[in-house]
Amino acid sequence: MLRYISNKFFYGILTLFGVITVIFFLFTVLPGDPARMMLDQREDSEQLENIKRKYGFDQPILTQYAYYLNDLSPISIHSTNETNYTYLTKNKYSFKKLFSVGDRTIVVKFPYLRESFQKNGKEVSEIIAETLPNTAILAVSAITIAILIGVFFGILSAIFKDSFFDRFISVVSTFGMSVPSFFSAIIFAWFFGFVLHKYTNLNMTGSLYEVDDFGEGKYIQLKNLLLPAIVLGIRPLAVVIQLMRSSLLEVLNQDYIRTAKAKGLTMYKIIRKHALKNALNPVVTAVSGWFASLLAGAVFVEYIFNWNGLGKEIVNALNTLDLPIIMGSVLIIATMFIIINIFVDIIYGWLDPRIKLK
Repeated sequence: MLRYISNKFFYGILTLFGVITVIFFLFTVLPGDPARMMLDQREDSEQLENIKRKYGFDQPILTQYAYYLNDLSPISIHSTNETNYTYLTKNKYSFKKLFSVGDRTIVVKFPYLRESFQKNGKEVSEIIAETLPNTAILAVSAITIAILIGVFFGILSAIFKDSFFDRFISVVSTFGMSVPSFFSAIIFAWFFGFVLHKYTNLNMTGSLYEVDDFGEGKYIQLKNLLLPAIVLGIRPLAVVIQLMRSSLLEVLNQDYIRTAKAKGLTMYKIIRKHALKNALNPVVTAVSGWFASLLAGAVFVEYIFNWNGLGKEIVNALNTLDLPIIMGSVLIIATMFIIINIFVDIIYGWLDPRIKLK
């Protein structure tokens, strides 16, 4: 078991290293001169040189890549030379000194995601810390809706196989999988937040926290969570229904289920005690992938509903070419995706005893 988990974490680290490499070269080499992006229309030659020297943009691309890895690494190397770029970046985050070798110091620290180009040097980690919890709440709500409703209707579709109800659920779920989330968001916001507003009391836009009318503080507005959570959960809901139906039908055809029927057990007891656990295996796998992708897929849903999450922040960063926010956000989402998949692989092995944890 321990070896299995260690292997998963090792391959996860390799995957994360690949993601970091792609992110760096994609957003550093292709967009243009990041120093000019930071200064926008206000730059002069002296300011431009200062920015390049401060952030290491005047260094060769491979040197910049080494600096980026050094910033992200929990254990990093820094120079005591004040003219060195690594010394300048060292003072931007808290660290604990481990030991020194010559003029180099080895420190342990939290990964440093650098500073925003457009938000007066605000740290990217601070921006993500402010917005990621809202996105996580939205994603958890969406996947919870998808699991509860999807498993329930998937079981009913399997029990009433080939009936009108089964065909109707199949058509609805297929439609749900094919409709893009941003289109569903527009329709739901208009219909339930505008046309039926006096009946639903739901708003077209709004975030989890709102400022009161007197500007004296924030308060939680849970009703603003309902529409974006439903919209974001539509596609995984459709997938869960189809997977639950097909998986349960396959399990119900197994010999041990026939034996249970021959013993006179009711269908309810057969499903609850014998079939459900095994039928959930593909659902768990799908849900893990969907949950991680919901963090990225929430981008346009958050933007349309004006939900102050990481997705909306990414759209704003793309509009302003704020590359550190984009790079940091993608990196955080990729890290969460890897961790979730490792966790689900372990759960999958527990659910299915036929899988050996090697």
